Amino acid sequence: MRTFRLVIACPDRVGIVAKVSNFLASYNGWITEASHHSDNLSGWFFMRHEIRADTLPLELDAFREAFAPIAEEFAMDWRITDSAQKKRVVLMASRESHCLADLLHRWHTDELDCEIACVISNHEDLRSMVEWHKIPYYHVPVNAADKEPAFAEVSRLVKHHQADVVVLARYMQILPPQLCRDFAHKVINIHHSFLPSFVGAKPYHQASLRGVKLIGATCHYVTEELDAGPIIEQDVVRVSHRDSIENMVRFGRDVEKMVLARGLRSHLEDRVLVHDNKTVVFD
Repeated sequence: MRTFRLVIACPDRVGIVAKVSNFLASYNGWITEASHHSDNLSGWFFMRHEIRADTLPLELDAFREAFAPIAEEFAMDWRITDSAQKKRVVLMASRESHCLADLLHRWHTDELDCEIACVISNHEDLRSMVEWHKIPYYHVPVNAADKEPAFAEVSRLVKHHQADVVVLARYMQILPPQLCRDFAHKVINIHHSFLPSFVGAKPYHQASLRGVKLIGATCHYVTEELDAGPIIEQDVVRVSHRDSIENMVRFGRDVEKMVLARGLRSHLEDRVLVHDNKTVVFD
């Protein structure tokens, strides 16, 4: 069923839900899903509504124009999207295939409602797997001595393919600050630890040395600060002193795949609202 997704964040006050609901009712809008959250610490209110598109006499542009006075009255940061307009996704990976293969499979079986525009990699290893899915594969090698040309090409490809979101599916390069700013809250990363623990490289080795009993994975938006962006999704698996680093890596790969897929799906369905460096994720 085609729906419109209305997503709102604004300073909290009385009357927001009533005003939005009355507006939708005045156009005979049928709400199929409604989610609200009031954050007492920040004083902000968050809302997500799904409305049956076939009950509204308005398309998106007309909806935006009609809703604008309410948005202005309540100082809303808001957006309205159409479920029929699939988001365009650019995937990036290096050599490890488990996260990329999982996303490609979920897309191939229609579990992820999106268009995969292309895959960008700094290695050639995954080309045959990607091209089997009839998806363009771009090899953009990164020179450690001068990374700027490579990331200029990455930026060009992302813009050329009109990406709505970029997913780092174990892409083992740090994006430059300008790229993070240009695509703020549009780049999703999977980090193989339960952040904020064990940032940076070789987190499973760090976890083994620390003797942890839980390891995990974190799906988050990429910011200029390494592994410190707003967190979208996390999960863990139990380990013990008997487990080698190799075992931890094996267990962790399963968690990484699930966490990244769940985080990406939430983003694709407009369920993630970012405020400061935190997220509200409506289930």
